[in-house]
Amino acid sequence: MIAQPTIGVFALQGDVREHVRMLQGAGVTALPVRRPSELARVDALVLPGGESTTMYKLAGIFDLLEPLRKRLAGGMPSLGTCAGMIMLADRIESGIEGQETLGGLDVVVRRNAFGRQVDSFESDVDFVGFDAPFHALLIRAPWVEKVGEGVDVLATVASGPAVGRIVAVRQGLVMATSFHPEITRDDRIHRYFVDLVRSS
Repeated sequence: MIAQPTIGVFALQGDVREHVRMLQGAGVTALPVRRPSELARVDALVLPGGESTTMYKLAGIFDLLEPLRKRLAGGMPSLGTCAGMIMLADRIESGIEGQETLGGLDVVVRRNAFGRQVDSFESDVDFVGFDAPFHALLIRAPWVEKVGEGVDVLATVASGPAVGRIVAVRQGLVMATSFHPEITRDDRIHRYFVDLVRSS
């Protein structure tokens, strides 16, 4: 049990301030993480929406790549949103040549699965354990093509041409969404993650 966790937000690129605000609203200390010393201070980590290839390259430049992989392999609770989902996937489809990930989730994720920026859309998704659908914003979003045996599907698209597509998953203490809960006013996913961290 971690009663008062400190949750880091990967802060080299992406929706950092939005995640920090959501986490603080959920009652925890949120710390932007740009260097290994900051990563060492956190109990869990959020990998935000942004550009997955840029995030990966910057993690290498700032000497965060191997420390991140080590913490994830060691069981650090983690939440990835949009690009963060791609970063946590063990395997990706439609990535750029040579694109690598941090790993941690036994899934196959298709990059930009819903289309380009102009194809971005909003949709209600059915999220396990929530009393009402979550209104998701999907911006150049990935989706999960395949899940491994130990992966739970948390949400699927409820309607429209992408109905049934997997857009949120969890494997133990690692979870990810295709969409951007940090840019909504609905903090249920962040509170779900905080509860997961506290119970770890």
